Amino acid sequence: MQNTATASSKHGLAAGDASPPERPDWTIDQGWERYSTEEHGIWKTLFERQSRLLPGRACDAFVQGMAQLPIGADQIPDFRRLSDTLMQRTGWQVVAVPGLVPDDVFFEHLANRRFPAGQFIRQRHQLDYLEEPDVFHDVFGHVPMLMNPAIADYIQAYGVGGLRAQKLGVLDKLARVYWYTVEFGLVQQKDGLRIYGAGIASSASESVFALDDPSPNRLRFDLERVMRTEYRIDDFQESYFVINDLDELLALAQIDFAASYARVQGQPDYAPGTVLGSDQVFSRGTGRYHDAKRQGATA
Repeated sequence: MQNTATASSKHGLAAGDASPPERPDWTIDQGWERYSTEEHGIWKTLFERQSRLLPGRACDAFVQGMAQLPIGADQIPDFRRLSDTLMQRTGWQVVAVPGLVPDDVFFEHLANRRFPAGQFIRQRHQLDYLEEPDVFHDVFGHVPMLMNPAIADYIQAYGVGGLRAQKLGVLDKLARVYWYTVEFGLVQQKDGLRIYGAGIASSASESVFALDDPSPNRLRFDLERVMRTEYRIDDFQESYFVINDLDELLALAQIDFAASYARVQGQPDYAPGTVLGSDQVFSRGTGRYHDAKRQGATA
C-alpha cells in the first residue's frame, strides 16, 4: 500500500506525540558517557558504510563540513564538541531530544539555531531502515551541512517560517519544501548531481538509489510545484528535486512564502511520482521499483 505524507505526518523531527520531558523545550542531556560499547559499535558500522559510499555522491559542502567537525568512526559524537565547532562557524548548536518533538518545539529550536537531534541510536537489526530519526541520521546526515552558511541560514528561516505556517494553516505545504530539500534534496554540481539531503546521506540504500537507479524522477526544484507534491515516508522517494546550488536555498530563505501559499491553496496535490509537462526533467524515471512494490501489495 502506498503511504504518502499528509499534513499530520512527520517531517524532519516534527510531529512527535510522546509525553513531554521535564524541560519545556523537550531537550535532555545527551548522556554521552552512558553510551555502551555496542552503541558506539553500531555508529562505527554505519559511519564506515556511508563513508565508503559517499565519495563522488555527497556534495562538496557535505564533504567539507564532515572534515571540519569533531566526528569520526570510532564513537558517537559528543554534542558539546559539535556545538563548539558549529557555533564558531555558523552560530548553530546541537541539542539532544528524546526523539520526535512537537511541531512548535521543533520550529522554535530551528528559529534560534538549535538543531534538535535524537539522542538514541538504532539497534543492529535496524541498520537499513528506521522511521524515527536517531543520532546517526541527525548528526551524520544533518550536522555537516549546518557548517555551510547558506544551509545554516535556510534551516533557521525554515524554523521561523514553520511557526508562521502553523498560524496560517499551511504547514503541510511548508513540510514538503523541507522534505524535498533538507531531507531528500539533490544539487547540481559541475561534476554532476550530488546529495545534500540528510535522509539520503545517512541511508546506504538511498544513497545509491537517488543517484543511480533508473526508477525515480529527478526534477528541477520549483517552490510551488514542491508545495503541491506529496512525499513518501515508507520507502525511497519516487521523485527527487534538484537545485542549481546551495545559494538557491539562501534565496528561498529570504522571501515571504505568503504569496506562494495563496496560489497553491485549494489546488490539487500531485502524487509523488508525477511528472508535469512544465517540469524541467534531469532524468525521467521508469517507475519500475515502486510499480513492482505496488503490484506485490495487491497480489
